[in-house]
Amino acid sequence: MLGSGGDAALASLLWMLVCVVLVIGLAYWFTKYAAGRGALGAVSRGRRMEILDRLVLGRDQSLILARVGERYLLLGAGTAGVSLLAELSGEEAAAWKPPEAAEGRPGFKEAFLSAMKQRERR
Repeated sequence: MLGSGGDAALASLLWMLVCVVLVIGLAYWFTKYAAGRGALGAVSRGRRMEILDRLVLGRDQSLILARVGERYLLLGAGTAGVSLLAELSGEEAAAWKPPEAAEGRPGFKEAFLSAMKQRERR
C-alpha cells in the first residue's frame, strides 16, 4: 500500500493533468472564437461592412481597404485616427482580392501537432 502520501501525490498528478487538458481546450476554443470574429486576421463575410485588405506601413500605421455597402473606401489608420484617402469604384476595388481567411494557415490542432513532432525530433 502506498498510504496517504502516495494518494496525495496521485491526486496532485491527476489535478495537474486536468488543468493542462483544460488550458489546451481553452486555447483551442479561443483560437476558433477569435478567428470567427476576425481578430486573428480572418475576414468576416456576409456583413454590410467588410475589411477587404490591410497593409501595415509602420508602427501603428496602415492602409485599409473597406467595403461599406456598395462603396469601397481606402482608409489611412494611425495614432492620430482614421482618415479617408480615396473612394474607389467597383472596378478599381475588384483588383484587390481579399485574402483567403483560413486557407494556407494551420488551425490550432495542426500547429500543436506539428510543434510536438518537431520537439520529438530533437
